[in-house]
Amino acid sequence: MSQTSILSTKTLSVAQRQAFLDADFDLLEQDFIEIKNIDFELKDINTNLIFSSQNAVLSLLEQKDWEKLKSKSVFCVGEKTKDLLEANGFKVEANMDYASELAEIITLIYNKESYTFFSGNLRKETLPKALKNAGITFNEIEVYQTKLAPFKISKEENFDGILFFSPSAVESYLTNNTITKEVCFCIGETTASALENKTKNIVIAAEPTIEDVIEAVIEEYK
Repeated sequence: MSQTSILSTKTLSVAQRQAFLDADFDLLEQDFIEIKNIDFELKDINTNLIFSSQNAVLSLLEQKDWEKLKSKSVFCVGEKTKDLLEANGFKVEANMDYASELAEIITLIYNKESYTFFSGNLRKETLPKALKNAGITFNEIEVYQTKLAPFKISKEENFDGILFFSPSAVESYLTNNTITKEVCFCIGETTASALENKTKNIVIAAEPTIEDVIEAVIEEYK
């Protein structure tokens, strides 16, 4: 029986890669997006901080005097983002899997507070729009840029599954490639929605983590 062949649209960690090797899968990794941190000034920072990705946290940690923000409460999207913040001494007030869920909590429960949202250039309108509509005081600082890094996959390659971790990775992949029979494994609903009208072969991970995506792949083929 031939090996199950998987394409990951981002480079995985050693442990993540090992999970595929242990399951006897054939794995190819290729980064379809590039993240570039931006230098920015820590001024006009409001009472609470919002992060919708680990990338925003990593960019903040590169800035001078970032530690003076550790006294502020933080609202974030994603378990990994929360872990990274707490590992660096921040207190996470609320953490949700999706920006829409975080927006709901802030607008319903924490609507008298003010916020600074550390974001990327391709961020969705979900959070800013919800805060604006609820009349909540907030400002936004762009702290990193996501750039598409399209790559043409050889016609010789026949993948059973493709792993997608962001809508921009889907966009980048589809620049030079098409999806035919491959099953697309997505980290969450937002990423899956980028595949609308492209394929119906979509599996969304139980939780929005890379580990859960890998687990979904292994379950699908074992």
